Amino acid sequence: MTFTLATWNINSVRLREPIVQQLMQAEAPDVLCLQETKSPVDKIPLDGFAELGYRHIVARGQKGYNGVAILSRLPIEEVASEDFASLGHARHIAGRLENGVTIHNFYVPAGGDKPDREVNEKFGQKLDYLTEMRDYFAATPPEKSILVGDLNIAPREDDVWDHKKLLKIVSHTPIEVEHLAAVQEAGNWVDVTRKDITEGKLYSWWSYRAKDWDAADKGRRLDHVWATQDIAGSAHSSRVLRAARGWEKPSDHAPVFATFDL
Repeated sequence: MTFTLATWNINSVRLREPIVQQLMQAEAPDVLCLQETKSPVDKIPLDGFAELGYRHIVARGQKGYNGVAILSRLPIEEVASEDFASLGHARHIAGRLENGVTIHNFYVPAGGDKPDREVNEKFGQKLDYLTEMRDYFAATPPEKSILVGDLNIAPREDDVWDHKKLLKIVSHTPIEVEHLAAVQEAGNWVDVTRKDITEGKLYSWWSYRAKDWDAADKGRRLDHVWATQDIAGSAHSSRVLRAARGWEKPSDHAPVFATFDL
């Protein structure tokens, strides 16, 4: 079985329903994982997605912020939904395909503006969230699993437009990178995107603040596709659909793709 998966922080699935449908029609991933849906599950516009073949969904949502959903052309059943760091946020959902592959979809807290938990509660919550993710996967090591989502950390020097300038900026600080690496090690996860695209600058997010995001190109790779060691070798064709950042009324994130032969 070969299937293609995409992960995309959509920044409101109801507001951006047209470009979700555009992605479905143009790229047709078998599984589409969305973050920051900003909608209760019963308000997600599912009818239009179903008409395009996405008849299966597992999701967690809340009004106005957060929210994660897995839209699938393949049958999928919910297997987990964790409230890491006890924030009461809809930030994680996991579903299992009929071939036994479990897909974890995460929206890790952004962490606010200052990388200091003593003055910024949100940064502390982000670190606590990552710590509990680490402990979760350490307690029950995952097998035949994929982890995707907006992890809100760009771990490598070539995952940001300027490593030195961003070392003290939330999303690229050493302590965040260390916490993310601990999650990866605990689950024996392989960074599929960087397995396929080993060198060069690679981004999935460009700020709305830039007058011309494309020309400025001050991006960060905040969106990730990981797989457990037992299936990582079957992954290929990773890419970021940069063009989607320029679609009408875009999200500030672009979709990230990977294909698996399982």
